[in-house]
Amino acid sequence: MEIIKAERRPEATITGSYGYGWQQMWKHFLYLFLVMIIVGIAESPISIISDSDAENSPGRIIVQILAAAYWLLVFSVIKYGGDLMYLRAVRNQKFEIGEMFDGFKKNYINIILANLLTFSIIGLGFVFLIVPGIILACRLAFVSYLVMDKDMEPVAAVEKSWEMTRGHGWRLFGMGLLAIPVAIGGFLCFIVGIIFSIIWISAAFASMYHAVDLSKNSN
Repeated sequence: MEIIKAERRPEATITGSYGYGWQQMWKHFLYLFLVMIIVGIAESPISIISDSDAENSPGRIIVQILAAAYWLLVFSVIKYGGDLMYLRAVRNQKFEIGEMFDGFKKNYINIILANLLTFSIIGLGFVFLIVPGIILACRLAFVSYLVMDKDMEPVAAVEKSWEMTRGHGWRLFGMGLLAIPVAIGGFLCFIVGIIFSIIWISAAFASMYHAVDLSKNSN
Protein backbone atom coordinates (compact mmCIF):
# COMPACT_ATOMS: atom_id res chain seq x y z
CA MET A 1 0.00 0.00 0.00
CA GLU A 2 1.42 3.36 -1.05
CA ILE A 3 1.67 5.95 1.70
CA ILE A 4 1.06 9.50 0.52
CA LYS A 5 2.86 12.10 2.58
CA ALA A 6 0.57 14.95 3.60
CA GLU A 7 1.60 18.34 2.28
CA ARG A 8 2.63 20.89 4.84
CA ARG A 9 -0.10 23.37 5.72
CA PRO A 10 0.52 27.07 6.46
CA GLU A 11 0.49 28.09 10.11
CA ALA A 12 -0.04 31.61 11.43
CA THR A 13 3.26 31.58 13.34
CA ILE A 14 6.73 32.94 12.66
CA THR A 15 8.33 29.54 12.13
CA GLY A 16 5.25 28.21 10.35
CA SER A 17 5.18 31.11 7.89
CA TYR A 18 8.90 30.96 7.13
CA GLY A 19 8.77 27.18 6.92
CA TYR A 20 5.84 27.17 4.52
CA GLY A 21 7.35 30.07 2.57
CA TRP A 22 10.58 28.07 2.19
CA GLN A 23 8.64 25.08 0.86
CA GLN A 24 6.67 27.13 -1.63
CA MET A 25 9.68 29.16 -2.72
CA TRP A 26 11.40 26.05 -4.07
CA LYS A 27 8.22 24.70 -5.57
CA HIS A 28 7.70 27.85 -7.67
CA PHE A 29 11.24 29.22 -7.66
CA LEU A 30 11.62 30.24 -11.30
CA TYR A 31 8.33 32.12 -11.33
CA LEU A 32 9.08 33.89 -8.06
CA PHE A 33 12.62 34.65 -9.20
CA LEU A 34 11.19 36.43 -12.23
CA VAL A 35 8.70 38.29 -10.02
CA MET A 36 11.57 39.46 -7.81
CA ILE A 37 13.57 40.65 -10.83
CA ILE A 38 10.62 42.64 -12.20
CA VAL A 39 9.90 44.29 -8.84
CA GLY A 40 13.62 45.03 -8.40
CA ILE A 41 13.90 46.65 -11.83
CA ALA A 42 10.76 48.69 -11.17
CA GLU A 43 12.22 49.88 -7.86
CA SER A 44 15.68 50.74 -9.19
CA PRO A 45 14.90 54.30 -10.37
CA ILE A 46 13.69 55.17 -6.86
CA SER A 47 16.79 53.64 -5.27
CA ILE A 48 19.15 55.50 -7.61
CA ILE A 49 17.55 58.85 -6.83
CA SER A 50 17.37 58.28 -3.07
CA ASP A 51 21.07 57.25 -2.98
CA SER A 52 22.18 60.30 -4.93
CA ASP A 53 24.32 62.83 -3.03
CA ALA A 54 23.36 65.74 -5.27
CA GLU A 55 22.44 69.04 -3.60
CA ASN A 56 18.83 70.16 -3.33
CA SER A 57 18.92 72.26 -6.47
CA PRO A 58 15.70 73.13 -8.33
CA GLY A 59 16.45 70.36 -10.83
CA ARG A 60 17.04 67.88 -8.02
CA ILE A 61 13.71 68.83 -6.38
CA ILE A 62 11.85 68.30 -9.66
CA VAL A 63 13.46 64.88 -10.05
CA GLN A 64 12.43 63.97 -6.51
CA ILE A 65 8.84 65.01 -7.22
CA LEU A 66 8.84 62.88 -10.37
CA ALA A 67 10.29 59.98 -8.38
CA ALA A 68 7.52 60.31 -5.79
CA ALA A 69 4.92 60.32 -8.57
CA TYR A 70 6.54 57.24 -10.13
CA TRP A 71 6.57 55.46 -6.74
CA LEU A 72 2.88 56.18 -6.20
CA LEU A 73 1.48 55.79 -9.73
CA VAL A 74 3.68 53.06 -11.21
CA PHE A 75 5.82 51.16 -8.71
CA SER A 76 3.03 50.61 -6.18
CA VAL A 77 0.95 48.84 -8.85
CA ILE A 78 3.83 46.51 -9.75
CA LYS A 79 4.62 45.88 -6.07
CA TYR A 80 1.00 45.02 -5.29
CA GLY A 81 0.98 42.76 -8.36
CA GLY A 82 4.11 41.05 -7.07
CA ASP A 83 2.46 40.46 -3.69
CA LEU A 84 -0.43 38.80 -5.50
CA MET A 85 1.98 36.50 -7.35
CA TYR A 86 3.58 35.42 -4.07
CA LEU A 87 0.13 34.75 -2.65
CA ARG A 88 -0.81 32.66 -5.68
CA ALA A 89 2.41 30.70 -5.26
CA VAL A 90 1.84 29.88 -1.59
CA ARG A 91 -1.70 28.80 -2.48
CA ASN A 92 -0.42 26.62 -5.33
CA GLN A 93 -2.68 28.49 -7.72
CA LYS A 94 -1.87 28.81 -11.40
CA PHE A 95 -0.68 32.25 -12.40
CA GLU A 96 1.00 34.09 -15.23
CA ILE A 97 3.66 36.75 -14.77
CA GLY A 98 1.64 39.13 -16.93
CA GLU A 99 -0.94 39.27 -14.14
CA MET A 100 1.50 41.45 -12.20
CA PHE A 101 0.50 44.32 -14.46
CA ASP A 102 -3.26 43.77 -14.37
CA GLY A 103 -3.52 46.52 -11.79
CA PHE A 104 -2.91 49.10 -14.52
CA LYS A 105 -6.05 47.90 -16.30
CA LYS A 106 -8.30 47.18 -13.32
CA ASN A 107 -8.33 48.12 -9.64
CA TYR A 108 -5.79 50.88 -10.39
CA ILE A 109 -7.38 53.61 -8.28
CA ASN A 110 -7.86 51.27 -5.31
CA ILE A 111 -4.19 50.25 -5.43
CA ILE A 112 -2.97 53.85 -5.60
CA LEU A 113 -5.24 55.07 -2.81
CA ALA A 114 -4.61 52.03 -0.59
CA ASN A 115 -0.85 52.47 -0.93
CA LEU A 116 -1.12 56.20 -0.22
CA LEU A 117 -3.43 55.68 2.77
CA THR A 118 -1.23 52.95 4.28
CA PHE A 119 1.95 54.97 3.77
CA SER A 120 0.36 58.06 5.33
CA ILE A 121 -0.95 56.21 8.39
CA ILE A 122 2.34 54.44 9.06
CA GLY A 123 4.28 57.64 8.33
CA LEU A 124 2.27 59.57 10.90
CA GLY A 125 2.96 56.82 13.42
CA PHE A 126 6.71 57.18 12.89
CA VAL A 127 6.53 61.00 13.02
CA PHE A 128 4.98 61.06 16.48
CA LEU A 129 6.81 58.07 17.96
CA ILE A 130 8.66 55.15 16.40
CA VAL A 131 6.77 52.48 18.32
CA PRO A 132 3.29 53.47 17.02
CA GLY A 133 4.72 53.43 13.50
CA ILE A 134 5.98 49.88 13.97
CA ILE A 135 2.65 48.77 15.41
CA LEU A 136 0.73 50.33 12.52
CA ALA A 137 3.09 48.75 9.98
CA CYS A 138 2.45 45.31 11.50
CA ARG A 139 -1.31 45.76 11.69
CA LEU A 140 -1.57 47.02 8.09
CA ALA A 141 0.72 44.35 6.63
CA PHE A 142 -2.17 42.64 4.82
CA VAL A 143 -3.54 45.67 2.95
CA SER A 144 -1.89 44.87 -0.39
CA TYR A 145 -3.12 41.26 -0.28
CA LEU A 146 -6.67 42.32 0.55
CA VAL A 147 -6.79 44.87 -2.27
CA MET A 148 -5.48 42.35 -4.79
CA ASP A 149 -7.02 39.15 -3.43
CA LYS A 150 -10.42 40.42 -2.27
CA ASP A 151 -10.75 43.48 -4.56
CA MET A 152 -11.32 45.64 -1.49
CA GLU A 153 -11.44 49.42 -1.50
CA PRO A 154 -8.66 51.25 0.42
CA VAL A 155 -10.53 52.03 3.66
CA ALA A 156 -12.14 48.58 3.76
CA ALA A 157 -8.71 46.94 3.21
CA VAL A 158 -7.14 48.94 6.05
CA GLU A 159 -10.01 48.05 8.40
CA LYS A 160 -9.91 44.38 7.39
CA SER A 161 -6.14 44.18 7.81
CA TRP A 162 -6.50 45.66 11.28
CA GLU A 163 -9.11 43.04 12.12
CA MET A 164 -7.19 40.10 10.64
CA THR A 165 -3.92 40.96 12.37
CA ARG A 166 -5.53 41.23 15.80
CA GLY A 167 -3.61 38.77 17.95
CA HIS A 168 -0.90 38.38 15.27
CA GLY A 169 0.85 41.75 15.66
CA TRP A 170 3.79 40.36 17.65
CA ARG A 171 4.18 37.51 15.17
CA LEU A 172 4.35 39.94 12.25
CA PHE A 173 6.83 42.06 14.19
CA GLY A 174 8.91 38.95 14.85
CA MET A 175 8.78 38.08 11.15
CA GLY A 176 10.09 41.53 10.33
CA LEU A 177 12.93 41.14 12.83
CA LEU A 178 13.79 37.69 11.50
CA ALA A 179 13.90 39.12 7.98
CA ILE A 180 16.99 41.16 8.97
CA PRO A 181 19.34 38.23 9.72
CA VAL A 182 17.84 36.29 6.80
CA ALA A 183 18.73 39.17 4.46
CA ILE A 184 22.19 39.62 6.01
CA GLY A 185 22.84 35.89 5.77
CA GLY A 186 21.80 35.91 2.13
CA PHE A 187 24.10 38.84 1.39
CA LEU A 188 27.03 37.13 3.05
CA CYS A 189 26.48 34.00 0.95
CA PHE A 190 28.46 35.32 -2.02
CA ILE A 191 25.98 38.24 -2.34
CA VAL A 192 23.73 36.25 -4.74
CA GLY A 193 22.18 34.65 -1.67
CA ILE A 194 20.21 37.87 -1.15
CA ILE A 195 18.06 36.75 -4.10
CA PHE A 196 16.89 33.71 -2.17
CA SER A 197 16.46 35.79 0.99
CA ILE A 198 14.17 38.32 -0.69
CA ILE A 199 12.01 35.61 -2.25
CA TRP A 200 11.87 33.67 1.01
CA ILE A 201 10.86 36.70 3.09
CA SER A 202 8.16 37.71 0.59
CA ALA A 203 6.80 34.16 0.45
CA ALA A 204 6.79 34.00 4.27
CA PHE A 205 4.62 37.12 4.62
CA ALA A 206 2.26 35.84 1.94
CA SER A 207 2.10 32.55 3.85
CA MET A 208 1.15 34.38 7.05
CA TYR A 209 -1.70 36.16 5.26
CA HIS A 210 -2.82 32.88 3.71
CA ALA A 211 -2.78 31.09 7.08
CA VAL A 212 -4.74 33.85 8.83
CA ASP A 213 -7.21 34.03 5.96
CA LEU A 214 -7.79 30.28 6.17
CA SER A 215 -8.34 30.42 9.90
CA LYS A 216 -10.81 33.30 9.60
CA ASN A 217 -12.80 31.52 6.88
CA SER A 218 -12.92 28.29 8.88
CA ASN A 219 -14.43 29.98 11.92
